[in-house]
Amino acid sequence: MSTTDIGVDDATGGSESGGHPKPWEGGFWLSERAFPLFVAALASGIFAGTHLYYTYRTGVFNEVAVVALLKAGMENGSYGAAAAFGAGFLFARIIEAPMVGILDIGGSLQTGVGIGIPAMLLAGGITAPLEHFWIALPTGAVIGLGIGWLVLLIRRATVNSADAGSTFGADVMMGAGNAAGRYLGPLVILAAASASIPVGLGSTIGAILFYWWKKPLTGGAILGAMAAGVFFPLPGK
Repeated sequence: MSTTDIGVDDATGGSESGGHPKPWEGGFWLSERAFPLFVAALASGIFAGTHLYYTYRTGVFNEVAVVALLKAGMENGSYGAAAAFGAGFLFARIIEAPMVGILDIGGSLQTGVGIGIPAMLLAGGITAPLEHFWIALPTGAVIGLGIGWLVLLIRRATVNSADAGSTFGADVMMGAGNAAGRYLGPLVILAAASASIPVGLGSTIGAILFYWWKKPLTGGAILGAMAAGVFFPLPGK
C-alpha cells in the first residue's frame, strides 16, 4: 500500500482505508483545541509551585536568579523588578509563539506565569491566590487557558490566515525574550551599587563571571550581590 492510500477524513482520526487510525492521523489531543488545555495544566502547576514558595519558601519552578527577584520583593515589598522581568518575558513569548509555532515553557510559563503574574498580583495587594493552594490551581489554569487561546487567535490572524503573504517577523521573533532580558543585568548592578559599595562590587564580579561563562548577566549580578551581602549585610531600616 502506498502512502497516498491513507487519508484523514475528519478530526477524529478516521481514515479512508477503513483501518484503525494512526497516532499521527489527528484526534482531539493532536488538534489546536487541545493546546489551551495543555497550557492550562502547565500553568496551573507552575502557579501552584509559586504558591508553595510564597508560603513555605520551596517548590517554585524557576532558576535561582529569577526566584531571587521575587524573593527580594517578598522581603522589601518592591515587586517591580520581578513583575517587569516576568511580564516582559511572557509578552515576548506570546507574540513569538504564534509566529514560530513554539511556546517556550521556561520563558512564558515558568518566568511569566510563575514569577511575573504573581509579582503583579502581590504588587496590587492581591495575595489570596498565593496564600491558598485551592485558589492557586484554578487561577493558574484560567491564566493558562487565556494564554493558549490568545496564542491561537494571534496565529489564525497572522501566519495561518487565508491571505498571509509574509512571515510577520517570525524570523526575528525567535529569542526576543532572551534579548530583552539581557538589559536587566546592568540595572541589577546599578541597584546593588546604590545599596552599598561591597554589594555593588559583588554584583559586578558575579556579572563578569557569568559573562565569562557565557551565561545571562542578570543571574550573575543577582547571585554576586547576594554572596557579597552575606559578608557585608545591609543595615536594617
